[in-house]
Amino acid sequence: MQDWLKMTAADLGRGIAGGQIDPVALCKTYLDAIDTHPLRDRIYARVTADRAIAEAHAASMRAKAGHRLSPLDGVPISWKDLFDTAGTVTEAGSMLLKDRMPDTDALVLQNATAMGLVCLGKTHMSELAFSGLGHNPSTATPPCINDTEAVSGGSSSGAAASVAFGLAAAAIGSDTGGSVRIPSGWNDLVGLKTTAGRLSLQGVVPLAMKFDTVGPLCRSVEDAGLLLAALEGTKPADLSGTDLEGRRFAILHSVAMEDLDDGPRAAFSDAVDKLREAGAIIEDITLPEIAQAMPLSGCLFTAEAYGLWRDVIEADPEAMYGEILERFRLGKSHSGPDYVAAWATLEALRKAYDRAVAGYDAVLLPTAPILPPKLARLESDHDYYVSANLMTLRNTRIGNLMGLCAITIPTGTASCGLMMMAAPGSEERLLRLAAAAEESLA
Repeated sequence: MQDWLKMTAADLGRGIAGGQIDPVALCKTYLDAIDTHPLRDRIYARVTADRAIAEAHAASMRAKAGHRLSPLDGVPISWKDLFDTAGTVTEAGSMLLKDRMPDTDALVLQNATAMGLVCLGKTHMSELAFSGLGHNPSTATPPCINDTEAVSGGSSSGAAASVAFGLAAAAIGSDTGGSVRIPSGWNDLVGLKTTAGRLSLQGVVPLAMKFDTVGPLCRSVEDAGLLLAALEGTKPADLSGTDLEGRRFAILHSVAMEDLDDGPRAAFSDAVDKLREAGAIIEDITLPEIAQAMPLSGCLFTAEAYGLWRDVIEADPEAMYGEILERFRLGKSHSGPDYVAAWATLEALRKAYDRAVAGYDAVLLPTAPILPPKLARLESDHDYYVSANLMTLRNTRIGNLMGLCAITIPTGTASCGLMMMAAPGSEERLLRLAAAAEESLA
C-alpha cells in the first residue's frame, strides 16, 4: 500500500475503478503518512481527518455500486490555506486572519467534493500569498523535496510539499505571479496556471483579483487535466494520441533567458533538444513588449494588493512578517491614475504579444531562473530576500501579465521545470501539448 503514496492521482482513480484500491484504505494510508511524517507540521496547517474519512466512505460505497462521480472519485488531495473550508480555520498564512472560520466551502472545493475528491486538509503558504519563495516565519516554512534546508517555493509552498513528500495525491493552489508554477518547478511536479477568470475565486482569500487564478499541483499532466475538470465540474480534456511532430514553439529570449543559473540553463537546453528530437519545430523570438510590461507589475500587483488589504494590515502591522509587510506597502506609492494608466498600457502590450506569437502552438521558457534559495540566507539577508523573490517570479510573471494559461513540467533535472505558455482559454490544447512534451522528456 505504500506505493499508493507515489502513484499519480489518475492511477489511483483507475485503481479505485478497478476494485484494486478501496478509498477508505487509501485515505487512511495518507492520513497515517501525514501523522508520522517528521515534516508534517511544516507542510500541513490543519488536517481534516474526520471530513476525509467520511468522504472516503462515501466514495467507497459509490465505487462498489458502480456509480463513481468522476475519474478521481475517492482520491485524497490537499488544499492551500486560502480556500475557504466550512468549519475549518482558513488563515491564508497570516496572523491577521488568525482563527478565521468560514461557514461554507470555496466554490472550487464544492465542485471538487461534488466530483468525489477527498479533502485531506489545508497546507501552509506564503503570508497572504505575496511571495514566490514560500518562507513564512509567522506560521511555517515548507521544505523543498530536493533540499530540506531550502524553501519549496511560494506561495503554494505546502501544496507542493504535500505532493512531493507523498502526503497528498495532488494539491490545489493559487497563482497570481507564479505561485503554482514555482513550487511545482522546484519540487519536480506538474503545475497548471489557468487563465484568469476560468476557475471561480468565490471563497478564495484574494491577493490581486485581476491576476489571481486557481490551479493544481500534481504528478502528471494527466492529473492536471483531471483536476481542472473536477474544479469546474466539467469533462476532462482528451489527452490521448498526442505528439509533437510539426508543432511550432517559440523560445522567448526577452527577459526570460537573462541571468539564468547554470542548472536551469542546462536543463532547459536539454529539454529543448528532446522536444526537437520528438519532431517539434522550435524558433527563437525576441519581443520588446515583455521588457515594457515587466516594470508595470510594481504598480499593478502592489496597488491592488495593498488596496484590498490596507485597512486590515494597518490595523495590526506588527502581526505581519516584515518582508511581506514591506512588499504590500509598496502599493502606497502608486496613485489611482498610475494604476489606470498601467492597465491601459498592459492591455495594448497584451494585444501586441498575442499578434507576435499567433503562429506558435506555445512559448517555451525556464520555469524559474534560479534554484531554491537556502532558508538560512533568506532569514539573515534582507537584500538577498528581496532580490531572490523578484528573480524567482520573473519568468512566471510574464504569463500573468500577458493574461495567458501556462504549465510547468519536470525536465528530469532536480528543481528545474520547463514552462509552456499558451493563449488565454486554451488549457485543453496546452494540456495536450504538455502531455506530448512530458512523454518526450521521460
